[in-house]
Amino acid sequence: MQAPDPTPRPLDHLTLGGRADAPALVTREGILDYVGLERTVGSLAAALNGKGLRPGARVASWLPKNRMTAILPLACARAGLVHVPVNPLLKRGQVAHILADSGASLLVTGEARLATLEAGDCGCDAIVEEEGAAMLASDERLGPSGADPDSLAALLYTSGSTGRPKGVMLSHANLWLGAVAVAHYLRLVPTDRVLGVLPLSFDYGQNQLLSAWAAGACVVPIDYLAARDVTRAVEAHGITTLAGVPPLWVQLIEAAWPGRAAYGLRRLTNSGGRLPVSVVRRMRELFPAAEIFLMYGLTEAFRSTSLDPALLDARPDSIGTAIPFADVMAARPDGSLCAAGEEGELVHAGPLVAKGYWNDPARTAARFRPAPPDSSYPGTAVWSGDRVRRDADGLFTFLGRDDAMIKTSGNRVSPTEIEEAAVASGVVAEAVALGYPDDRLGEAIALIVRGEGPDEALRAYLKRQLPNFMQPAAIVWRDALPRSPNGKLDREALKRELMG
Repeated sequence: MQAPDPTPRPLDHLTLGGRADAPALVTREGILDYVGLERTVGSLAAALNGKGLRPGARVASWLPKNRMTAILPLACARAGLVHVPVNPLLKRGQVAHILADSGASLLVTGEARLATLEAGDCGCDAIVEEEGAAMLASDERLGPSGADPDSLAALLYTSGSTGRPKGVMLSHANLWLGAVAVAHYLRLVPTDRVLGVLPLSFDYGQNQLLSAWAAGACVVPIDYLAARDVTRAVEAHGITTLAGVPPLWVQLIEAAWPGRAAYGLRRLTNSGGRLPVSVVRRMRELFPAAEIFLMYGLTEAFRSTSLDPALLDARPDSIGTAIPFADVMAARPDGSLCAAGEEGELVHAGPLVAKGYWNDPARTAARFRPAPPDSSYPGTAVWSGDRVRRDADGLFTFLGRDDAMIKTSGNRVSPTEIEEAAVASGVVAEAVALGYPDDRLGEAIALIVRGEGPDEALRAYLKRQLPNFMQPAAIVWRDALPRSPNGKLDREALKRELMG
């Protein structure tokens, strides 16, 4: 297969790749072909320009999946603005942090969500449904931009192992080349129809849109409540491509699939955690015409590896090899590369590497460091903190995480954020959040607390403050929590107790 073009372009030029009358986007508002997509991006970009925002201003969106949500990444790029998508599952505290941290000048949301914010949470202008719909239909339009591909296009907020979510800075080039790379190795074609079930605030979810448009294909973003909503959408829209995270695949293999829908799928992808071999085998049985791509990625470098579907049966434990535009290595602490079979830290170099963390030079310096001397892409690399092993065939196996992050339902969850919410409830004095293996979630959350209860009061408070995927599956009450010699809570001792 011919290598993809490594030349980045302004992100909004993705509207120019499809056949004019081919469908590009299907939402509840209707169908847009590529002419309509280009026209709508131009209209929204012009309307945003009319708001008097300075170049580089941040525009946040806190919305369900609809036409506005899908168009904003390209419209902001065309208008010289920076898009900040906010996960619609987040609640007031997390949203207020993102708005403040990003310095958002504009929030696009709905009336009900806006009403949940308190005075001081939203220090910017807000646009709600009716005004947003008018902006999409504006008669004034901006044409394709001449943006510098290295300029900032988006901030994607991801949880850190300590503290609140941090904004990963992504350039036009990062997003453009990520779209081109995925469209290339998935072998997407204009006749493909991609079902967008993942949140568009995630890099994996947003790429459902961008890679489909890079291939001139059609994308159908949906919000779903149950697996049957997905199976119905696959059948109704003639879907060929479906991306998921492990908990969703566990639900989907238990669902009743109409034969036409199951046989119509041509490619299935997984990232956000390891799929159990039993799940992979069931997927092979249910979707016999589909290729299955097991992948690994991190927001700081978008996507790193993918396993060739031809190797799936022989190596279902592997995360594959580097995708186009990525140099992926297993490195020792001194930067030298590990020998085959030796465990090391996964390091990703190349043009998919983000520009760092927004307004956080300390954490940027810790994660974004010079590439190993033997890298084919000199410059800055992401040192992931994840442990991997590369075998003699060049295939990587994921071994574990160095940091304390909890990976649940495809989400990276900060233990600190859960702990702070628990203590803020007034029900407990101290709290430690830990992840433990769970077949459905990847990891479930255990919250170990010092206090007297009651359990119901703490759970009720956490449900008001945190999204569903951050809710602890188990709460363990203790009279005292173990401490290390330096006086800190001893997480490792608690982890050993939890796993014992």
